[in-house]
Amino acid sequence: MAYDRYLAICHPLRYTTIMNETVCIRLSTACWVFGLLDPIPHTVLISQLTFCGLRTINHFFCDATALIKLSCTNTMTIEILTYIISAILILISFILIITSYINIISVVLKIRSVEGRRKAFSTCTSHITVVILFSGSLSSTYVRPTSAYSINESKLLSLLYIVVTPLCNPIIYSLNNTEFKNALRKKKNTT
Repeated sequence: MAYDRYLAICHPLRYTTIMNETVCIRLSTACWVFGLLDPIPHTVLISQLTFCGLRTINHFFCDATALIKLSCTNTMTIEILTYIISAILILISFILIITSYINIISVVLKIRSVEGRRKAFSTCTSHITVVILFSGSLSSTYVRPTSAYSINESKLLSLLYIVVTPLCNPIIYSLNNTEFKNALRKKKNTT
């Protein structure tokens, strides 16, 4: 999404030639491949654990961190692996997004008209909002020491990245839609 915004704002005349179907498929495929490969090491290591005592997961879903807490064997390797992989993936994503937005901001600040700058910034605001919500809650969940782990805090943060962010996506992105804004104004004026 950040790359799409970057092309739309920094290279508007070349957008359709650069962001073609092949590029979209490659970007989507890369996301799917990383999304499918990421949990494999965790799954393999967690499948080697033994569980004793209470076998009820105190979470909304079978999250790896909650599952690790139920194990009666040493989980230090999995915890370190989770920390490292999560930190790397979040950091790479964040660096790519920030790089795109630094380029976008430098181009937008060169726009002479205030209306043009406002429009360009409003296009990016929705994406930045979702990125901050999603990355912040993921980082707080998976990139922290196990001594700071709290099951209730983990549940709350998981609700942010599993439920709230996807739920907010249509609303946040609709706020950029002129038709949606006009419909809201009409509704407000009629009441």
